[in-house]
Amino acid sequence: MRALLVGAGGMGRTWAKNLAESGDAELAAWVDIREGAAAQAAEELALSPEYTGQDIEAAARAVSAEFVVDVTVPEAHKQVTLQALSMGLPVIGEKPMAPSMAEAKEMVRASEQAGKLYMVSQSRRYNASIGGYRKLISQIGELGILNADFFIGAHFGGFRDEMTSPLILDMAIHTFDQARYLSGADPVSVLAEEFNPPWSWYEGDACANAIFEMAGGLRFAYRGSWCSEGLHTSWEGSWRAVGSKGSATWDGADGIRAQVVRQTGGFHSEFDEVAGSPLPVKEGIAGSLEEFLQALRSGSTPQGECHDNIKSLAMVFAVVESSRTSGRVTIEEMMA
Repeated sequence: MRALLVGAGGMGRTWAKNLAESGDAELAAWVDIREGAAAQAAEELALSPEYTGQDIEAAARAVSAEFVVDVTVPEAHKQVTLQALSMGLPVIGEKPMAPSMAEAKEMVRASEQAGKLYMVSQSRRYNASIGGYRKLISQIGELGILNADFFIGAHFGGFRDEMTSPLILDMAIHTFDQARYLSGADPVSVLAEEFNPPWSWYEGDACANAIFEMAGGLRFAYRGSWCSEGLHTSWEGSWRAVGSKGSATWDGADGIRAQVVRQTGGFHSEFDEVAGSPLPVKEGIAGSLEEFLQALRSGSTPQGECHDNIKSLAMVFAVVESSRTSGRVTIEEMMA
């Protein structure tokens, strides 16, 4: 299937490589708002799209594009997605869907009106270890508690250092979406606090604690910091799930283990140790691209489809709102 790639920055180049390596797609056209940027990127990667330029509509016509890949900055996602959908082209885009819930809801409506698929690539779902952890969680009974810790001292420099909520707005959607993937539960409400330690090199709040109520009564607790020096967690976070029949942990890498109740009685129950193992999956962007293309061929609904992904985005903005108001915020409020 013939792809029109929009955006020639670092992530655009990563997507270009994945399109080139896919057996089911080809990079037919590449555009970027900066003159000559797409052509230069293609040359540096030794790729030869049929069309490079700055105009999405002209590119789509020139190569008879069959879908659009939106790898622009978040502020441009709505414009690119709406334009592509208006031309009858399905879209797969990078996260976050949009920089506001209002724009995200407009994009979902555009997908409905066009009758075309719009999917957000939550590429961290396509991970062998998280798949193995999810499988292990299914063995510990009814899930009641899910905790995630994310502690990394990230010295980015640039725009993140000046954001008002760099951790939550730029990174936390990965962890929130992973929580939905692992639990199979949607968010109901959140009580959260953002803050910034005295030593932080960020202008905005680089730390947060949040407790989400999820469907079915599950509680998902998130603790995170982007200014924590030493003893870093994985970029996937460090996880603990507690169910009616045991507990399961994942260190964000290859450490997947559980203790499942073998016998009750006495002060402590007796447990069986159960080791989890990674599942064979196509990882990262390659995995999300494969699922998107399969959905286009079969009509199935992929992970990250906009009606579903907007729930993960709502978790992000609900945390910001809860921190601002020092009160509980419902996801229903964010989706209204």
